[in-house]
Amino acid sequence: MSLVGWLQILVVLALVLLSAMPMGEHIAAIIRGDRNFLTPLMAPLERGFLRLAGVDPKGQQSALEYTLALLAFNITGMFVLYAIQRLQAFLPLDPQGFDGVAPDLAFNTAASFLTTSDWQSYAGETTMSHFTQMAGLTVQNFLGASTGLAVAFAVSRAFAGSQLSSIGNFWVDMTRSVLYLLLPLSGVVAIVMMALGIPQTFLASVEATTLEGAKQLISIGPVASQEAIKFIGDNGGGFFNVNSAHPFENPSALSNMLEIWAQLVVPAAVVFAFGATVGDRRQGYAILWVMGIVLVLESRRSISLRLPAIPS
Repeated sequence: MSLVGWLQILVVLALVLLSAMPMGEHIAAIIRGDRNFLTPLMAPLERGFLRLAGVDPKGQQSALEYTLALLAFNITGMFVLYAIQRLQAFLPLDPQGFDGVAPDLAFNTAASFLTTSDWQSYAGETTMSHFTQMAGLTVQNFLGASTGLAVAFAVSRAFAGSQLSSIGNFWVDMTRSVLYLLLPLSGVVAIVMMALGIPQTFLASVEATTLEGAKQLISIGPVASQEAIKFIGDNGGGFFNVNSAHPFENPSALSNMLEIWAQLVVPAAVVFAFGATVGDRRQGYAILWVMGIVLVLESRRSISLRLPAIPS
């Protein structure tokens, strides 16, 4: 690898650590239910959503109740995503006029996005309408990430022991993780992505003239908003078939560095938040060191598997 390549890696990792530390303190405040800098803006929305759902924000759940709420919410989300795909021909924002997704593909996609593996056996730009991409896949990326964060919140409270009275309430944790972390962070990242050249539009395509003079239709759509939460939530599921190998998902070295940063910053911040919640930041540092070692070893393994064999 070139010197520039190593410098890019070091810059991205340094930015991850520098931003993960204050973000970890922010996440710890969410775990404890403390007031934070987003409270004036998001607290009314939080109260409104919880009131509509009939949830008492001060109510606590046992571990079993927490688990059942998590499972019920995500199973419901899977069937909603399945229905959106099957009915997309009758739903708005379908400028390409796509038919409904086939039953087996819709079920596979819904189950995949439920588990945040987000495995795609389809070309997004030729299969999913804008509505399905936004209201289905992008929303599920938020909900899948918020579910993982809610579990991290509950585990942190359990390890905190006497410092916190219960493991919390799944509905409150899920709502707060979206409103106070995922949504504002994704909004900022999406705006930066648009500035770097990633499309965000309701148009279905644009017409371009090739060097040979032929006309070519190039698919576009609300890409930046989906890309932002794809990386921040450590999800998959890109707008285009080849994901971030597509120039509209990842047009430059700067966008590539941003996407790598976005994929690493929340996991690192959650580790710092764990240390702050249990009252011993050294525990967070220890977990981060283990994560870093595993990342380096796995990276070396992946590189060695891709290297061509040297003939004897």
